[in-house]
Amino acid sequence: MKLYGLIGNPLGHSFSKKYFTEKFEKEQLKDCSFELYPLKQIQDLTKLLKDIIDLHGLAVTIPYKESVIPFLDSIDKEASIIGAVNCIQITAGTLTGYNTDLIGFEKSLLPLLKPHHTKALVLGSGGSSKAVQYVLRKLGIGFLVVTRNEDPAEGFIQYNSIDQNLVEQSTLIINCSPVGMYPRIDEKPAIPYRYLSNKHLLFDLIYRPEQTKFLEEGLKMGATVKNGYEMLVIQAEENWKIWNVK
Repeated sequence: MKLYGLIGNPLGHSFSKKYFTEKFEKEQLKDCSFELYPLKQIQDLTKLLKDIIDLHGLAVTIPYKESVIPFLDSIDKEASIIGAVNCIQITAGTLTGYNTDLIGFEKSLLPLLKPHHTKALVLGSGGSSKAVQYVLRKLGIGFLVVTRNEDPAEGFIQYNSIDQNLVEQSTLIINCSPVGMYPRIDEKPAIPYRYLSNKHLLFDLIYRPEQTKFLEEGLKMGATVKNGYEMLVIQAEENWKIWNVK
């Protein structure tokens, strides 16, 4: 049996097990199984790898996309530049890290971009945010990263620094934070939504709920909105390709 899985904490929000289980059934991959492996701390990964010897690949989610890196034997060039890993290939006990979030985000974003989407606000600074920032740089889109704690050295700004002028200029706003994720679905990032317009594109990496309060506020103001489901599907298929490289 070839085992694959997801590490993170918590994992109740994850779509991975359902997605891969259905994929294996549809494609009649009877020798494959996908499981959830919640880790209380990233150091528990060492024990997991010792206990489950048939693991062929792992997906990585919150909060370990950055802290998992020291546990890897090698890392893909793009993942190294980004500083975050969401996919681990396991071959003969050797762990290689990759970042497929960037592929999922770029392919999901590109069809929605318009010529006026030249500046962006990136809400959150975690592992997923780093992949988003990498894609924005690649596409030549300027951006500011918004966090709860301002860090001028990193170029981060606080939410209370977002004013009308900044919102009007930043016609692409991407939520990379967990704010609004199930089960806390009544929450939304603290930005002044009243300054949004039909020129704005709001992209939320969250997919559950399907329409977050963040996206709901955008729709009220005529903005184009997109959740993270397609990004996750693309990313999952990219993971599968990496796990099965001969």
